[in-house]
Amino acid sequence: MVGSPIDTASRYELELGRLDRLRAQLVAADCDAGVFYDPVNVRYATGTSNMQVYSLHNPCRYAYVPVEGPVVLFDFKGCEHLSDGHPAVGEVRDATSWYHFVTGPRTEDFAGQWAHEIVELLGAGRSGPGSRRVAIDRLDPFGLRALERHGVEVVDGQAVANLAKAVKTPREVDAVRRAMAACDGAIDQMAQAFRPGMTEQELWAVLHRANIEAGGEWFETRLLTSGPRTNPWYQEASDRVIEPGDLVAFDTDLIGVGGYSIDISRTWVAGDAPASSEQRRMYTAAYEQVVNNIELVRPGVSFRELSEKAWLPPEGLHSRTNACVAHGVGMCNEYPLIVNQDHFPTGGYDGVIEEGMVLCVEGLVAPPGGREAVKLEEQVLVTATGAESLSTTPFDEALLA
Repeated sequence: MVGSPIDTASRYELELGRLDRLRAQLVAADCDAGVFYDPVNVRYATGTSNMQVYSLHNPCRYAYVPVEGPVVLFDFKGCEHLSDGHPAVGEVRDATSWYHFVTGPRTEDFAGQWAHEIVELLGAGRSGPGSRRVAIDRLDPFGLRALERHGVEVVDGQAVANLAKAVKTPREVDAVRRAMAACDGAIDQMAQAFRPGMTEQELWAVLHRANIEAGGEWFETRLLTSGPRTNPWYQEASDRVIEPGDLVAFDTDLIGVGGYSIDISRTWVAGDAPASSEQRRMYTAAYEQVVNNIELVRPGVSFRELSEKAWLPPEGLHSRTNACVAHGVGMCNEYPLIVNQDHFPTGGYDGVIEEGMVLCVEGLVAPPGGREAVKLEEQVLVTATGAESLSTTPFDEALLA
């Protein structure tokens, strides 16, 4: 499976299945169309990819998705050939951009041109010239004002896209499995290279290279730390030299093969010396947090119920830094975010776990003031009977107390 290209028929089914889910959510939101700028949403809607990281901060391409009729992809000038062979794309046009880098003082003029083209497309849609309700995931004040001058009502397109992406089609599940197999292989390469004397960045680079060689794409974070840099968590890879006996913790956070995200975490001990009793105690608590909470994941369980029942490490080991019990994942980290009982009253929201969701179940033991931390995370598929772990990268039984 790793490295083998997806066949054309399966890719068509994958891309058209995602578009069907997105259109269903547009209908549910009583919208006539959606305009999507987030490059992950553009890819979900159209199957196309172009300068993903650049377009995260430069709104240079977008997709117009009507409830009925052809999808129009507005791409970076000169890139129309990138949509060849993507069945969800009905037409390609040059994007009209108005971010300051390209328009300077003419921003409002270009935003007006963009709005005029969107309104023309709305007028050609199923609801006729009076159609004026559009879901947009990202829009600055210039664009919003330009559409409002035409009487267009703008609603939150990110919510529409999130709800579409929350449940995976069967072909998406296949794509996630393919990406996971490639990531497991990349982690194995990292494990074989791992040794004291490397810097954190040298070890992290092994994962980067292996992901790219397998056909993966980019990373959302650089979370690999060692020894005292593991605690507090959320530091990123540095030039620190990994010493014998150090814990090394990492979180993949990668966009892998086919554009699907793999978000798992493991913690290792550097060198041949046995782990200390404190390292084993921390690792066991993080492991129990992940394993016990995976057992709670099943269709029909509410986010609130999972939060209330989720196992937390005992006092002295529990870290309030990481509020997450589980979160969705697909082409990046996605809805839902289910926070633990410490945070749910002020930061949580309710919903229901559904069959076909892919979730990442998190564990973190980072004792306040402690020298080290343990980070573990597993990606699971919600099936009719529970949760299926997708990774073959093992947890370290030698670290269990």
